[in-house]
Amino acid sequence: MQIDIKRYLEVHNLTIYQVSKHSGYGYTTLHKSFNKPQSSSTSLNLRDLDALARAEHKAMWEILRDLESHYLKHDDDESL
Repeated sequence: MQIDIKRYLEVHNLTIYQVSKHSGYGYTTLHKSFNKPQSSSTSLNLRDLDALARAEHKAMWEILRDLESHYLKHDDDESL
């Protein structure tokens, strides 16, 4: 399974720059993380969840719940 983080950013009217600015994490770090291909060994990490939570003024669990509910793709889904 993979998380469509780019779609999440789009739906929530966020850019990587905005997430970086509001979270305090470096733009390059987040850009590399959000754009890397995900596999079973490289999923979204806690830093990424924290960055999104800070940018949206939410708790990390709220971001994770939203990602799992609406932005989760299965490995056999070719739409990613």
